[in-house]
Amino acid sequence: MAGVSLKCGDCGILLKSVEEAQEHAELTKHSSFSESTDPVLNLVCSSCGKPCRSKTESDLHTKRTGHSEFVDKTLESTAPISLEAPKVKEDVIMEEAGDGNSSSQQEETVVPEVDQKLLEELETMGFPKARATRALHFCGNASLEAAVNWVVEHESDPDIDEMPLVPVNDKKSEAPKPSLTPEEIKMKTQELRERARNKKEEEEKQREREREKERIRVGKELLEAKRIEEENEKKRLIALRKAEKEEEKRAMEKIRKKLEEDKEERRRRFGLPPEDPTTDSKPSAPVVVEKKSSLPVRPATKAQQMRECLRSLKQNHKDDDAKVKTAFDTLLTFAKNVATNPNEEKFRKIRLSNAAFQDRVGKLKGGVEFLELCGFEKVEGGEFLFLPREKVDIAVLNTAGNELNTAISNPFFGVL
Repeated sequence: MAGVSLKCGDCGILLKSVEEAQEHAELTKHSSFSESTDPVLNLVCSSCGKPCRSKTESDLHTKRTGHSEFVDKTLESTAPISLEAPKVKEDVIMEEAGDGNSSSQQEETVVPEVDQKLLEELETMGFPKARATRALHFCGNASLEAAVNWVVEHESDPDIDEMPLVPVNDKKSEAPKPSLTPEEIKMKTQELRERARNKKEEEEKQREREREKERIRVGKELLEAKRIEEENEKKRLIALRKAEKEEEKRAMEKIRKKLEEDKEERRRRFGLPPEDPTTDSKPSAPVVVEKKSSLPVRPATKAQQMRECLRSLKQNHKDDDAKVKTAFDTLLTFAKNVATNPNEEKFRKIRLSNAAFQDRVGKLKGGVEFLELCGFEKVEGGEFLFLPREKVDIAVLNTAGNELNTAISNPFFGVL
């Protein structure tokens, strides 16, 4: 691919033509140039059409005008570079003589002398050499800040990127402008650094204020989310209590019907006449006893005892659902192993001091009691739980399995 620019081997800047390379060499004394396939950047402002040849120029333009949209026309303006040396142009100035006769005189023009250190700093910042030279020339090589301010104020000039030329005579006749002393340069540099530090501190304070506002906003959102979560938890508990009450009510109604059926069955068995319905409307003794007494009634059947034991276990450890579920699963495994393999003694004997057993079942109130309802007995001074082979009751173990499955699958079991 043909070269589209010239690259300075000393500072790395990209140049559009051989003429720019010659001017750059005269100003910087750099002599190593090579063809490059990287094009010179050409960013055109979408608002005013101002071309910028570097990111620094576009940032300065944005800071001054507020224009932030740029169109990259680098590829449109890119063309193979010509390596032919340009011809030297001479300006012909016509001067009229006092006697009416005119004569032509060629006057030589040269690039004005500027502070090379300031020029190198401007080029390092990304300014083209022609623009940097023009800025230093017209600001009198005062300072780096003065040159940057001049560029900002005159960046819309049509000849901003043209190298300034002054006549040799004018250059010689003009007295050089006084340059800053080292003390003044040091003071100016210190002032610029102080301004930059103050600006940085102010920006950091502003960012800290914004971060504090963000922390306050996030804190309020977290408090609001926590409040909503607590309200939802209260509603969920109320719904669970209501569902548990409904379940208890249905269970009590079922028991009441069962008791009535058993009562009628006994009357038929003994040949007694059916109970007079008119007596049902009168307050019955059991109702009065139920209202006056708050003592819990011990369940009569094995299934009810097991259910009450599991409900007690869950209520005693209601703050740790994972531990309760582990206990239920472990008890179900014990009952299933014995029911499936009643002849295996290893399934019918449990060491109470076993760490895994204690962590899953032994430490939970109601766990050992449930195993005793299944037929296990404490032996050897209370060191083991043992279920003798002759006392293995498959029906009891099946009942235990059913109660455990119900406790595991029912989300409302033992909530109240």
